[in-house]
Amino acid sequence: MNKRIIYTFLIISFIMVFGCKEEKTTKTKDKVVLNFKKEGTLDIIKANSDSIVKTLDIEIADNDYETQTGLMYRTELGTNQGMLFIFPDSQLRSFYMKNTKIPLDIIYINEDKTIVSFQKNAKPFDETSLPSNATAKYVLEINGGLSDKWMLNVGDVIDFKAL
Repeated sequence: MNKRIIYTFLIISFIMVFGCKEEKTTKTKDKVVLNFKKEGTLDIIKANSDSIVKTLDIEIADNDYETQTGLMYRTELGTNQGMLFIFPDSQLRSFYMKNTKIPLDIIYINEDKTIVSFQKNAKPFDETSLPSNATAKYVLEINGGLSDKWMLNVGDVIDFKAL
């Protein structure tokens, strides 16, 4: 091979190895397991009392691949864990549960970090559209049933910090 091809290959290999987020998978025999990777913390705050309802460890989905994949293929999500999707703009959003193995509550949040709507107990593998009722810049996914257990309401707010 000529030197130009070798150099191009080396540069592309370097970018692929060092230019991507740390891999969040573990390989077991004949199976890939996606592991939770804490990338920040998120507080859910009651609007009527300013008290923190829950503090979660979060993974952050902020690029096309991560927002399209989300929690697909996961077999578990801890009670104090969630995935926060951060979009570049506010608009009506819609999620679905394709390849998602665990029931989820999908919480739509506007640019002011105020909860604007819910899709509760989304069914695993269901490809039905689960839209927001208002424009959203953020979406938080947590285990199905937790938004009711924590008595979350439209108007409650979030605050988060990336690590």
